[in-house]
Amino acid sequence: MALARESKAAANGTSNISALDEKREPHRDSVSTGAYDVEKAEQSGRKMSRLGGPTTIGITDSDSASVVSVGKQMEQEAENAIKYRTCSWQKNARLISFPTVKPYDHLSRDPAGVGRSLWTGSDMSQQTAALLFSEYICLAIMSFPYSYSVLGLVPGLLVTVAVAGLVLYTSLVVWEFCLRHPEIRDVCDLGQMLYYGWPWVWYATAVMFLLNNTFIEALHVLIGAKYLNTMTGGAMCTVGFSAIMAVISWLCSLPRTFDTLSKLATLSVFFTIVSVVLAAVFSGIEEHPKGYNTGGPAGTLVGEPKVNAFAASGTTFVAGMNAFLNISYTFIGQITLPSFIAEMKEPKDFKKALLTVTVAEIIVFSAVGAVVYNYTGTQYITSPAFGSLGNELYQKVSFSFMIPTLIFLGVLYASVSARFIFFRIFEGTRHKGNHTVVGWASWAGILAITWIVAFVIAGVIPFFNDLLSLMSSLFDSFFGFIFWGTAYMRMRKADYGPGWVTKRGIRGLAGFSFNVVIIFIGLYMLTAGTYVSVHPPSVASHTLILGQASVQSILDNYHAGVVEGVFTCNSNAL
Repeated sequence: MALARESKAAANGTSNISALDEKREPHRDSVSTGAYDVEKAEQSGRKMSRLGGPTTIGITDSDSASVVSVGKQMEQEAENAIKYRTCSWQKNARLISFPTVKPYDHLSRDPAGVGRSLWTGSDMSQQTAALLFSEYICLAIMSFPYSYSVLGLVPGLLVTVAVAGLVLYTSLVVWEFCLRHPEIRDVCDLGQMLYYGWPWVWYATAVMFLLNNTFIEALHVLIGAKYLNTMTGGAMCTVGFSAIMAVISWLCSLPRTFDTLSKLATLSVFFTIVSVVLAAVFSGIEEHPKGYNTGGPAGTLVGEPKVNAFAASGTTFVAGMNAFLNISYTFIGQITLPSFIAEMKEPKDFKKALLTVTVAEIIVFSAVGAVVYNYTGTQYITSPAFGSLGNELYQKVSFSFMIPTLIFLGVLYASVSARFIFFRIFEGTRHKGNHTVVGWASWAGILAITWIVAFVIAGVIPFFNDLLSLMSSLFDSFFGFIFWGTAYMRMRKADYGPGWVTKRGIRGLAGFSFNVVIIFIGLYMLTAGTYVSVHPPSVASHTLILGQASVQSILDNYHAGVVEGVFTCNSNAL
């Protein structure tokens, strides 16, 4: 069967369709590695064609010379003091060497790099899984009780499973795309390649990528200051606490490989799970939630905790969309996946880590959200739910175990941003892979800039959560859905040529339809999510809810005197 295939000339970004002969000539250097066997894939009817040549921005000659082979990339950095292809599912593995392929040929079909090395072993360190766990198992879990209080417990749990399934599917699409193109280092390379090599796509993706990561860093500076204020009773100016948090985070960001960070990630995940489990247990054993029968500012904090199986009558579209966005933001993290895969010895093992993390997410998010909501009730719930604990000691103890995550998750996004900049400055030089003064000074300086910007954002924008929610609506719609629906269609067209939808029969039509739905979900988040951000529901000012509000909320906060001003010393404790 003829295989139509898209090929881009890297020099001018043009594209054309090349057809392979009925009988494909095997690559003379190809061997079965056990990683991703092209011949076996063909025999089973599975096709894995590249979309074309490498991206044209930030790709050096050394990159393009080895774009297909992961083994070649590992071979090139074998003599370096700092190695980046070090993350693995297996540790203390035994290396079996195979011949490497020649430089990328537009007509060769070698998605995973037939010349890569095969790592085998049985000591399962699951480094990549640790990074994924640390990204997803985070403070945002404590927003699920609020989401369930709005949607109702049953719809809330169903939405949790549905969103988890969608994110798992799109993450597998990301993984497959990266298998085809091992030269991809981050989502910006992927974005440019995805949209026909257009340079402006790379720059637009880079802007969204860096803004998204820096604002997440700023959020953790802000929440870190909130934690310190809560623990000390506001013993220091909030700006001072924010500065302390930024400096600690900068120091923890200094390791240059994900292999090193994965060890910190393991601790982060452990303490996060302890934190949320304690919060759930404390909510069940304490006599009453915080604010019980006090009336509150709006007079709604009365009676026993109420738990709704379904959304209460009168629940508005805005409130429901808000709750949906809270759940979605917690799961959506595909923006970092290409960066993780780019440092794996065996990218094929990423699927194991992804499946493990997804199952754990569904269990932890659903259990913690349901238990805390059951004991706190609709009228007393806050987000994060630590604020709903009536016993101050319980509140401080459970919140304290979250501090490693408050630091590490910001560190993870800072590292992803720093390596994005660092690699493009020092690609092809000895500073990238060796311990040089210039290399380390530049790495530390780039990180310092990101954390200084994050500190300024956290201090200058007192309505930070509102602005973050608007940015999340704008960026997560692309990085969570639109990109990956498009990626699926581009890969299938590269595999089967024009008319791929009808050539594959019902599978082609079903795959096309499902991914159109995914793209429209992203567009819906982009439009309706932004609308919700601009027209928020009314909530207590102390509540931290992702997807809460933006422009209108900012104006309302100023008019109501909620916003104290920039770089305020006033306490922001729970």
